[in-house]
Amino acid sequence: MTPEETETERSRPPWRDILVWYMRLLAIHLIGAGIIHWGRIVGYSQWRGLWIWEMPVEWQTVTAFFAVIDLVAAVGLWLTVSWGVVIWLVRVLTQVVMHAIFWDTFGKRPWEITFLLTTVVIYFVLTWLAERERQRE
Repeated sequence: MTPEETETERSRPPWRDILVWYMRLLAIHLIGAGIIHWGRIVGYSQWRGLWIWEMPVEWQTVTAFFAVIDLVAAVGLWLTVSWGVVIWLVRVLTQVVMHAIFWDTFGKRPWEITFLLTTVVIYFVLTWLAERERQRE
């Protein structure tokens, strides 16, 4: 290891800490999304000009699903526990399938799919870096 690499490693936080903060940032995002879904369910807000009782059944179902799973995943990610990551990955996979396979019902959202898959890739890269750093210690 060169002196420059050693200095760089000392100047940044450990990869494990960066991973924890990334998971907590995702958790904050999911808390916001969950609150928005619950706002639709309780009649506080509309979605595309429709109240929950006016939405098609498919949209009512996914609204209820994401209202629950977003908050459960957020708690798990905030606590940095493995089940939180699993719930989050199920949530991401569900949304990608919705917009990639059932796009005629839920609409195409290429930017949203790209964002979701990018967050997953970043998570796995940070996990790999944290594990590699742990093994070196």
